[in-house]
Amino acid sequence: MPFADANGQTIYYEVTGETGPAVIFSHGFLMDHEMFAPQVEALSDEFRCISWDERGFGETTFTAPFDYWDSARDALALLTELGIDAAFFVGMSQGGFLSLRAALLEPARVLGLGLIDTQAGVEDAAAVPAYTAMTDQWATDGPSDELTAAVASIIMSPGYDDSPWIAKWKAWPKERIREPFKTLVHRDDLAERVQEIDVPAIVFHGEADTAIEMSKAETLCRLLPRCDRLVRIPGAGHASNLSHPDQVNGPLREFLQAHS
Repeated sequence: MPFADANGQTIYYEVTGETGPAVIFSHGFLMDHEMFAPQVEALSDEFRCISWDERGFGETTFTAPFDYWDSARDALALLTELGIDAAFFVGMSQGGFLSLRAALLEPARVLGLGLIDTQAGVEDAAAVPAYTAMTDQWATDGPSDELTAAVASIIMSPGYDDSPWIAKWKAWPKERIREPFKTLVHRDDLAERVQEIDVPAIVFHGEADTAIEMSKAETLCRLLPRCDRLVRIPGAGHASNLSHPDQVNGPLREFLQAHS
């Protein structure tokens, strides 16, 4: 399996496609590189697609507490290890959090941003106690059927077959969820810095997303100086790129082509 030593971490990654501009896909919380399989399959004929497991998920572990600035540096360091000077950053939810930070850290290395069901702000304070209770239960007793069903209802779209992801969650070490969760709920607020991000961007958001409401996507696109458009996806929940790939892949390809 391909691993890279980057930014002090051992990062699992996959590269699909041999030519064209690079696109690095960064997944959401409790997901891994496979959540972008529909995009990689659709785009690797024209783009060099890099999907990777962020700290604490999939095959990538972590060595110490971390934040999304660290995760952004992981992605940038991975590109360096692969000999890639600049890439498009496409991220879903927490993958969007780190992609925004990468654009602030090294804008010359970010060709553009594809932001899927994400935002620039912090976690909704009203939701944190419930999320904390779920995480404590997960880390202590393991991901039960009831708990994973509740989590899947937050992440997945209505009607989407979430059974493969639930199987993954049950196979991961239960206690590993604590540190990535701390990273999620204690992230800093980028709302005042979004206007500094002077790279092309496109925003996608599921109209049935209950984890991050549509207004957050509207604000994000409005604040980004070079946001091409907000793509609203009817019927899609939080992981809209998984459940509604056709509504994501077409506009995403057009965006990548326009700014290559």
